[in-house]
Amino acid sequence: MKSFNLVSALLLVASAVSSLGAERKDWAVLVAGSKSYINYRHQADVCHAYQILHNRGIPDERIIVFMYNDIAENSENPTPGILINYPNGSDVYHGVPKDYQGSDVNPENFLNAITGNKKAMLGIGSGKVLESGPDDHVFIYFADHGGPGLIGFPSSFLYADDLSLSLHRMYKRNMYKQLVFYLEACESGSMFTQDLLPKNLSIYAMTAANASQPSLACYFDKTRGIYLADVFSAKWMENTEQNGTNEDLFRQFLEVRMDVSTSHVSRFGDFEFESEEIQEFIGGVQGNTIDKHIMTMTGKPAASTAAIQSPDIIPATLYHRLAAASTEVQKAKLRSQLAEELTLRNKISEVTRQIVSGAGAASNDVVKQILTAKAQPRDYGCLKAVTTEYSEKCFSLPQTDFALRQVHPLANMCNHKSFSTSGILASIRKVCQN
Repeated sequence: MKSFNLVSALLLVASAVSSLGAERKDWAVLVAGSKSYINYRHQADVCHAYQILHNRGIPDERIIVFMYNDIAENSENPTPGILINYPNGSDVYHGVPKDYQGSDVNPENFLNAITGNKKAMLGIGSGKVLESGPDDHVFIYFADHGGPGLIGFPSSFLYADDLSLSLHRMYKRNMYKQLVFYLEACESGSMFTQDLLPKNLSIYAMTAANASQPSLACYFDKTRGIYLADVFSAKWMENTEQNGTNEDLFRQFLEVRMDVSTSHVSRFGDFEFESEEIQEFIGGVQGNTIDKHIMTMTGKPAASTAAIQSPDIIPATLYHRLAAASTEVQKAKLRSQLAEELTLRNKISEVTRQIVSGAGAASNDVVKQILTAKAQPRDYGCLKAVTTEYSEKCFSLPQTDFALRQVHPLANMCNHKSFSTSGILASIRKVCQN
């Protein structure tokens, strides 16, 4: 009996010591949600973020990377196998795990990865998912296009209500002690409003823009003929590399918000732990490669200098390339591409106007309001149905950034009593039948 009591006591002591001494692990999920060379900056942003986390001690087995991986070896890239994220910068592509590439970069796989659904990911990419526990910290960084209530993947969207449901699921499964989510996208604030990200989930989110603004790109590179980075992403990473060893989350928010003059950087969720240092989430070991290079680099322009709104990237890029063209053949081709782009944008706007006008018995004032208002989506069932139909019948929303500006009118119709989902769908089919 005494022997049994002694064994039981030792087991209880061992259990208590183990509980008190549980080691926190840092996990990260990095996502570039776009494809094609024109979106170079998103994959460069994510590769740069990987280098920061890797150099600061987070092992690859706890970093999950989603990116289409069609940029580094793209025929348009003059430096094959190399991506940079700032002017004259170091290569950020080397060593980056390609856990999920090509068509594997989609909302379903992302949500399965962050909720730890290992079974669903069998046979897909690396199969890596978050296997974090109640003592761990999780960092999620996402860079792509967005619209009200949604963020883009190469061929589809992740909607705010589905992201919210998965974050709640992570919380209920005790998959983290604290979670930090940085989101680079237009209207990114619309993904984390009060109803979608309550304060009791131990999740802190910082976004590139509020719920109604575009985000911006920066660092146009003449050699590559492309924008290298996004303003918000450039600033949070530069700030981390310079101050990450002791700067807290709130201080980083204040400094990044001050440095990003082109959009309203916003924060959401649980502010109770924003006094914790950023290194608690992106690794605590000071790197000695990318970090030192950036901190000693001189002559780097401010990220907000010559920044361009994401929906205007294509015409701005063509203007830059036209100015740099050296032959009449090149100039003629670029002028033709620019004319086609401007014609397309006018066509997209006109199609949307016709859809709104034909979708319900609304007055001219209501139509004008629908076309210009920037309200938060309320009916996600309607929003999913009409954006899917619009993307299939009219213009591909995931692959046509200017068309994403039409999500506001679509969401406004879904919110308004003068329109029904069936009426909106019928109008889309009628207008876009050809």
